[in-house]
Amino acid sequence: MPTVSGLRRRGYTPESLQSFVNTAGVAKRDNVIDVSLLEFCVRDHLNQVAPRVMAVLDPIKLTIKNYPEGEDEILMGENNPEDESAGTREIPFSRDLYIEREDFREEANRKFFRLTLGKEVRLKNAYIIKGEEVIKDDAGNVLEIICSYDPLSKSGSGTEESQRKVKGTLHWVSRTHSKAISVNLYDRLFSVPEPDKNKDEDPSNHINPDSLKTVKGFIEPNLVNTNSGTHFQFQRLGYFIVDTESSDQNLIFNRTVGLRDTWQKK
Repeated sequence: MPTVSGLRRRGYTPESLQSFVNTAGVAKRDNVIDVSLLEFCVRDHLNQVAPRVMAVLDPIKLTIKNYPEGEDEILMGENNPEDESAGTREIPFSRDLYIEREDFREEANRKFFRLTLGKEVRLKNAYIIKGEEVIKDDAGNVLEIICSYDPLSKSGSGTEESQRKVKGTLHWVSRTHSKAISVNLYDRLFSVPEPDKNKDEDPSNHINPDSLKTVKGFIEPNLVNTNSGTHFQFQRLGYFIVDTESSDQNLIFNRTVGLRDTWQKK
């Protein structure tokens, strides 16, 4: 619910609420402030303070066929490009990964800059991979993507191959090391800006049926011991907070806001 208590549990910070009030200002007559201003304020603050991590919320298996089987390695990723003092973190990498299902198409046009067969993309903080083949079930649904990788293309290694430009960069997690999570994908409660504008109409008619979806996903393993109320940016997905009911055995995250305003297009 759009109460202060509800906003806090969803991840809105005091700084973002203060910024919203100061920006909206005070008027002598009733006024409706678009909720996108509130979302802008929380994005602006969390962009500065929230550590970056990788999570996959609609996973599909990806296997790197020429990566040594049974081996893994530790890669490094920066915690926050907006704050140099935030340092770096260790990210385990292996032959068996998860990526977002929407980041792969078996066939795609030139405007699709993610993974497809015969095309190269970079895995964030890792290597350049190329789609080779897919494994499907009897109904034709893709169950697993088989890729190859360039072992000389490791991010930050300084090799010529690591400087090679590819148009797409994907986030990922290791299937071997990642931890299962439950995620509450909160969105706007109403589908219109002023649900009570028409006094003869019940505002509940405008409740957004997609205001809450709960999904299962996977996240980097170093978040297991994170305290409730801690903010993160799930790279390429949005800003999230550890829920008050989360535990080491049952990790729960709430989406505060996406990385950009998608309601403008709607």
